[in-house]
Amino acid sequence: MKAYQTLLYYCYSHIEDAEQYAADHLKFCKDLGLTGRIIIADEGLNGTVSGTIEQCKQYMDYIYADGRFNATEFKIDEVDTPSFMKMHCRYKAEIVHSGLRDPNIINPTKKTGKHLEPVEFMEMKDRDDVVILDVRSNYEHKMGKFKNAITLDIDNFRDFPAMINQLAQYKDKKILTYCTGGIKCEKASALLLHEGFQDVYQLHGGIIKYGKEAGGKDFDGKCYVFDNRIAVDVNSVNPEVVSVCYNCGTKTTKMINCANPECNEHFTQCEECGWKMDGCCSDVCKEHPRKRPYDGTGYYVKVPMPVNKKDITLA
Repeated sequence: MKAYQTLLYYCYSHIEDAEQYAADHLKFCKDLGLTGRIIIADEGLNGTVSGTIEQCKQYMDYIYADGRFNATEFKIDEVDTPSFMKMHCRYKAEIVHSGLRDPNIINPTKKTGKHLEPVEFMEMKDRDDVVILDVRSNYEHKMGKFKNAITLDIDNFRDFPAMINQLAQYKDKKILTYCTGGIKCEKASALLLHEGFQDVYQLHGGIIKYGKEAGGKDFDGKCYVFDNRIAVDVNSVNPEVVSVCYNCGTKTTKMINCANPECNEHFTQCEECGWKMDGCCSDVCKEHPRKRPYDGTGYYVKVPMPVNKKDITLA
């Protein structure tokens, strides 16, 4: 057993005075000694936190003690070191940015796609009347995706609603949506139903739960995660590397940010090109006067921003 855990979770449940709750939540996490990133909105909470086994247990007990969050499901990973350097807790308009803010139209607590447990998803995904839909962003599905999944050319989940018309040809199919932990599918599947798709499903617990309960079968590559690990292994049955170096095209699972802060492109780059390009995506970025020193990781700590009520950050 490893010394630390990382918890991935979300819960759609209305929070009164969510801004104050975010401040209180941050204080609790600070007192507990956790690191992580949490988004609080009127519609609920979405987070990834990391700490010792005992710290994580106390945090889960804290969440479940609040009756509003009884439906929360934690995906737990054992890790050698905490998956974050700092603790952030921010109040935002949504717990995952989609632009679908009107609860009278899209409300995950009332209507979403049918939840499929990982084994059910695995048994259903290869049928002729099924389409597997990846609702994540480009940089995520380029790192890994299910075999034969349809991917969308989007840089952020907020671009998903504009892509609905491109999916119209699949209206007579069963649509199986999936994402990292399930949160994006709650609104994506609800929007599909709203737009007239009749048979919509979602992978309960997302790719992470699928890896734990179904061995990750037929998920090619790694799963992108929003912490210092960047990507995690999912498939223990028939694994395959699918991501390639942005510069030379060789297979690699290493993802970095461009060393030019004005570019900051998030992309895959092999070790050899990393040192050759000094952690940059292009020669133009390599010559940029503000280029950050490259240490082989391609990870750069963000410059702290001023703290205010809507952007609560613990250094």
